[in-house]
Amino acid sequence: MRHDVVVVGSANADLVVKAERRPGAGETVLGGDTVILPGGKGANTAVAAAKLGADVALLGALGDDPYATILLDSLRAAGVHTELVATTARPTGIAYITVTPDGENSILVSPGANHALEPEHVEKALSGAKVMVVSLEIPLPTVERAVEAAAVAGVRTMLNLSPAAELSERTLAALDVLLVNEHEAAWLLGSGDDPAKLLELGPRATVVTRGARGALVLTPGATVEVAAPKVDVVDTTGAGDGFTGALAAALADGADLEPAVRKAVQVAAIAVTRTGAQPSYPTAEELPGM
Repeated sequence: MRHDVVVVGSANADLVVKAERRPGAGETVLGGDTVILPGGKGANTAVAAAKLGADVALLGALGDDPYATILLDSLRAAGVHTELVATTARPTGIAYITVTPDGENSILVSPGANHALEPEHVEKALSGAKVMVVSLEIPLPTVERAVEAAAVAGVRTMLNLSPAAELSERTLAALDVLLVNEHEAAWLLGSGDDPAKLLELGPRATVVTRGARGALVLTPGATVEVAAPKVDVVDTTGAGDGFTGALAAALADGADLEPAVRKAVQVAAIAVTRTGAQPSYPTAEELPGM
């Protein structure tokens, strides 16, 4: 079965606790009640794209447990195709998330079933796709195979380098779009603060997300700043994944990179005004000017 956007990535149950502050080393801090929400970088990206009207499938893995049911229900409710989601003997991935009053979060991820996603699972998913998106909560060999297979198949390749990890020069050179936040950009560059140097790593274009300051679009010979609207931040969980999904949906719909990034910035800005990851993503009708 063919889909315009194929997301290769993780699906996690988000266990979210609000707290006045994050605990330090050896410290216990009391928080609020635990809220269980669907998450994971891959699933979030797929849901964000699907809610904007994209024809999207997730290639991922879940356990045989109640958390998997929560995730599958959310994916299907958003319109994500789940025939490529495997069930494994490992437990469904879990993200333990602490959210402070300023809306910022800290996250500990237990990958579980996500690490059962093997390189050989990738090729069959890419037939007929326009855009392939991959992020790094799954094994690196699977990430690199996904990029290589998509490039060979003529599918537009986009990699969200989160969480940051070292990739081969060959993988970076096969990317149409490298997507990073400012921390990941600094990690990649090692020294200096010129984001344009990210293009020297090999991708044809790079997008750097900058939180409340929007994003940078970097192409050979040009750097474009895309401002973000000012909003009241409630919860930043999953905002970057919402950006990724919106960008993939716009590119699959034929948009050029800069207007696609402008749409993605709008989606992320709306997402941070709401609680959770997948529940926070807007539909196309909710976007300004739509």
